[in-house]
Amino acid sequence: MKNACRVFLPTLACLTLIAPVWALPPVATHGAVLADLSNNQTASQEQSVSGKITSVEKNSFTLTVGQSKTSSDIHNLQEDPASPKTMTFLIDKNTAIEGSLKVDANADVTYREEKGANVAISVRVAP
Repeated sequence: MKNACRVFLPTLACLTLIAPVWALPPVATHGAVLADLSNNQTASQEQSVSGKITSVEKNSFTLTVGQSKTSSDIHNLQEDPASPKTMTFLIDKNTAIEGSLKVDANADVTYREEKGANVAISVRVAP
């Protein structure tokens, strides 16, 4: 009888501790977590462009762009050299501006796309 109690009581204690763990909801798999992280990173991926400022407004400015540089590759935004591409960037309280935004000045802009708009993260205006 003592041997039966020595086996039965520890087994009962283990089952009592394991049952609440089985009742917990399943945890997301490692692959699902990585997929969510990669989707969030691509949604707010920073990009950079250089060009000439064509207009300046209170909360935005427009840039005539020659090339676009992303972290992974460099590609030309303009299909026809005769028709340059213009991009408008929003300026918010978090935008770091180095130099003065003036028409016809050259600028390097780091930005992110947010709700279909280009939001400038940092602007470096060449003197």
